[in-house]
Amino acid sequence: MESLQQLIATWLDPELAGPLLLDWGLRLMAAILIIVIGLLIARALAAWFRRTAGKANADPTLIRFLSSLIYIVLIVLVVLTAMSSLGINTTNFLAVFGAAGLAVGLALKDSLSNFAAGVMLVFFRPFKSGDYIEAAGISGTVESIRIFNTVLKTPDNRVITVPNSLVYADPITNFSAEDKRRIDLVFGIGYDDDIPRAKALIQGVLSQEERILDEPAPVLLLMELGESSVDIAVRPWVERADYWAVRSDLLERIKQALEAAGLSIPYPQRDLHIVKQASEDA
Repeated sequence: MESLQQLIATWLDPELAGPLLLDWGLRLMAAILIIVIGLLIARALAAWFRRTAGKANADPTLIRFLSSLIYIVLIVLVVLTAMSSLGINTTNFLAVFGAAGLAVGLALKDSLSNFAAGVMLVFFRPFKSGDYIEAAGISGTVESIRIFNTVLKTPDNRVITVPNSLVYADPITNFSAEDKRRIDLVFGIGYDDDIPRAKALIQGVLSQEERILDEPAPVLLLMELGESSVDIAVRPWVERADYWAVRSDLLERIKQALEAAGLSIPYPQRDLHIVKQASEDA
């Protein structure tokens, strides 16, 4: 009891308490200033990076991702600097933080895999915001690539959030990567129909469509002798934005042209032969 009273009396000694309070007060003020100024600098640097990268016409997805990463790293550095100004041994803190981070990492391994996949998607850039892709069995326009997931918007205006690990693990089909796309159509005619005539009719429809590109030239070839039809492949090239409209129009016009010329568009059919055998009693 007496030792406690002596300790309290020692701390309350003006000659000792004054310098101690002054020292800790200055340290606390320095830590607060470091945090406030550090936050302002972190925001300013992140904003400067966004402006600079935007002027360089960088991918908006990459800009958002890197600016967020820069801001988080700077905040961590600011906090560590503030703790150091208070006299806290940051080396030991980093060791404890690393051990805790390992435990948290094992518990959140799925989230970390999503983060790693997001980094790979951003840096390797198999697609960007605005591209129409198919990934993880889902098709849609890329709205954004976030730290843990990718947001897609489907043509019927559904918003789908897909974990980055699923996107990166599966094959990615980017329908917007090239300016030109080829339309692959197959039309079947009967075995008794005139193949050169059918090709001429299809070629006439293609020549009337102004949205079809001259280079690469459209391809028209006999594809297969099917079970019920002779299949003709039609492969014109169009601008990416015209793909669906031209495809729909060609399906309608070529069908109408073949039917108007009397050419059949057969459907799968089977000939069934029934053989009757007289019984021995007859």
